[in-house]
Parts: sequence; structure tokens; C-alpha cells
Amino acid sequence: MQVAWTYINENHLLYKGGWTLIGLIVTLLLIRVINRVLYSIMEHNNKYYVAKKRVYYFFSSVFVIFSVFLWLDSMDSLTTYFGLVSAGIAIALKDLFANIVAWLFIILRKPFEVSDRILINNQQGDVIDIRMFQFTLMEISSYEDGEQSTGRIINVPNYYIFVNSLINYNKGFKYIWNEIKVLITFESDWQKAKDILTNIINNHSLHLSEEASKMIQHAQKTYLIHYNKLTPIVYMDVKESGIQLTIRYLCIPRQRRTTVNDIWQDILQRFDKEENIKLAYPTIRVTPN
Repeated sequence: MQVAWTYINENHLLYKGGWTLIGLIVTLLLIRVINRVLYSIMEHNNKYYVAKKRVYYFFSSVFVIFSVFLWLDSMDSLTTYFGLVSAGIAIALKDLFANIVAWLFIILRKPFEVSDRILINNQQGDVIDIRMFQFTLMEISSYEDGEQSTGRIINVPNYYIFVNSLINYNKGFKYIWNEIKVLITFESDWQKAKDILTNIINNHSLHLSEEASKMIQHAQKTYLIHYNKLTPIVYMDVKESGIQLTIRYLCIPRQRRTTVNDIWQDILQRFDKEENIKLAYPTIRVTPN
């Protein structure tokens, strides 16, 4: 046995070939064992497929590097080749490394946290999970459709925070400004309509102004935020089909559609009692000669 081992050591070809074969067997066994573990703990086939590919690519790369170290005799050639291989791996896996760096950035700097509502790369939703390579959103509909949950899950690569603008609805100041546009006819009593809208919006959101003012004072220690007026207000403008009264008020992002519903309900009930206030809509007036 000792003679055979000495012969193999002296014959470099057999020595390197034997260790290469051992490396290959160990690599295949590791890949198979890890994939079995992943299969038993992962419920979704897509996630299992991606994880299986990553395991295969990682251990295959390790085996290739091991083989290069084993078969190259020249240290200069080895250093040059290893540098090229490292550069190639860095380029091929740049998104993977970027995701890890972005994950560290998310954990340390906290541009958003779980339960925050964000908008990134035209995808918006509530953050429900943050992992090393991706974060997960519970998708919400567009602003025009009320920003309510669609029930769909969005997996976003972490590195998107480096290449896309990020909007956080909850960071620093948890309220948003919302507007409701009410169009009345030119013949309506716009002053009375404005007073009615002011009373309605004060009943719905005036109580939020004091709390928002305290939150602004706290947020100003971190961000350069300047708000001189936080109370609800009604603006007036003239449009082609009538006088537009715009209600502007503070609300919690997740309650925006509910507040719009409640406010419009009050508006319709109050306007229905007023004979000299009518809602307007696009019209064409024909005047005979």
C-alpha cells in the first residue's frame, strides 16, 4: 500500500488526476445533499429551482478553482489565471454581490422597514419581508384606484435601492397630503359651498393636525422639512365647466380611500340639501341666433 501511494505521489499526472476525481465526487455529493435539504424545507418550486441553481454554480466554481490550483505548476500563471477567474466571477455575479451590499445598507441605514409602504421602480406595496437577496412587497393598486391591496406578492432585488428612486410613505412623517376636487356650476353659491366643504374636512381631519405638528418637530431633527400650515384647507379655481373647489388635508396612507369615501358621502348629503349648489360636469351650451 505504501509502495502504491509513493508511486502515485511520484507520478504527478496520477496524483493530480486522483485529487481531481476526489474533488469532483465531493462536489457532486455536496450539491446533492444540499439540494435534498433545500427541497425538504422549500415549499415553492420556483424558489427551490433558483436556490438549486445557486448551489450548483457556487460549488462548480469552487471545484474549477480547486482544479486550477491543482494542475497549474507555475505560480505566475496561477496568479494571473486566478485574477482573471476572480474578475470573471465578479462580473457574472455582480447582481448577487450588489444584493448583499444593498441588504447590509437596508439593515444598517433603514431606508425602509417591514410594514412600511413604499414605491420603487414603478412597483408599490407594503414591505412584508426583507432577505439577503430580495425584499417582498404586498402589492397595492395605483393612486387613482385607491392604493388598496391587490393580493399579489412582488419580490424585488435588493440592489434596486441603488439604481431606482425610493418613495417611503412612512419614513419621517407618517401622513400624506390628499386632495379631493369638487366641481360646481358657475351659477352655484360657491362661497357657501366652500364653507360647507371647510366644515366637512375640519370634522374629518382637523384632529390630525396637532399630532402631525408634533411629528414634524421630531422629523426636523433628521430631515430638512418645513411645513407652515398643517390644517386642512379648501382652494378655489375656475375650470371650463364650472368652479373647482379642492380640499387638501392630511391622512394616513392606508386610510386614504376610506377618508375619500366618507368625505364624499358627507359632501353629497350636504349639497343635496342646498338648492343653490349643483355639481358640474362637462357640458355644451348652444345659444340660438
